[in-house]
Amino acid sequence: MGLCGLSAYERNSDMKRSEARREVMSLCFEYAFKEGESAENIYNLAREVRELDSDKYIRETFFGVVDKLDFVDEKILKFAKGWNKNRISPVALAVMRTAVYEMYFTDIPDTAALNEAIEIVKEYDDAKTVKGFVNGVLNSVLKEKEAGAAVSCEEPKSESSTDDPD
Repeated sequence: MGLCGLSAYERNSDMKRSEARREVMSLCFEYAFKEGESAENIYNLAREVRELDSDKYIRETFFGVVDKLDFVDEKILKFAKGWNKNRISPVALAVMRTAVYEMYFTDIPDTAALNEAIEIVKEYDDAKTVKGFVNGVLNSVLKEKEAGAAVSCEEPKSESSTDDPD
């Protein structure tokens, strides 16, 4: 946060981050349904038809999700126990893809990505069932990420004792 309680992003953009995130989610939703269509074409069409701003966050996040889609989907499906991509609501999948990408590949705080994902899914999907599912999956992804970060920060353990002369 900076000047007047606004982040640098919000001061330099006509669009708030939450609005931009909804646009990314919409682009991810469209990408899932337009098999064979390039991400570039989907983005350019959205800019033309919806008069989507040429926003750096939207562009980088959408193309980032597409670029890292295998990684992102692997994280989601790992914790969507008993579910495959075809069974997950397309809206929930687009929201989770955006949030997981933000958690792993941006400087956006993980809890902000998670909380915003829950708010978006409440607006666009069946809040009672999908909200709990999305919350559970994203919380599990976050816990795994945090556990991985904690492990990578630990001192490496010595495999041999200095008392053993060999």
